[in-house]
Amino acid sequence: EVYLVESGGGLVQPGGSLRLSCSTSGFTFSLYAMSWVRQAPGKGLEWVSGISSGGGDRTSYADSVKGRFTFSRDNAKNTIYLEMVSLKPEDTAVYYCAKWDHSYSDYDSWGQGTQVTVSS
Repeated sequence: EVYLVESGGGLVQPGGSLRLSCSTSGFTFSLYAMSWVRQAPGKGLEWVSGISSGGGDRTSYADSVKGRFTFSRDNAKNTIYLEMVSLKPEDTAVYYCAKWDHSYSDYDSWGQGTQVTVSS
C-alpha cells in the first residue's frame, strides 16, 4: 500500500522559512514524479510545484512561489522536500504531497496534509 506522510508545517511570521517533508513508502519512489499542492482556507486546490522522476530532478513552480520555494527529492530516503523562504500570508494553506501516475495522467495518491500558517 502506498503511504505519503507530510511533516514540517507550522506557524511562521511573514518573511520566515519552513521546510516541508513528505516521506513515502509502498512504491518505487524514484520512478514517479511528485508534486506539492496546497489548499488555502475557503479555496480550491492549487498546484505549487512538481519534480520529475528518473534522476533528472527537473522542477517546475507556480508563478506565485517561483524564486521562493525549492523542491527537491532524495531517492535514497524515498522523501521529497519543499524549502520555503520569504513566506507571505497568502502562502497560508494545507500543503499536500501527491504522487503522479503517468499511466493515468493524474495523481493517484495523496498525503494527509500539513498546515502552514504565515501570520504575525
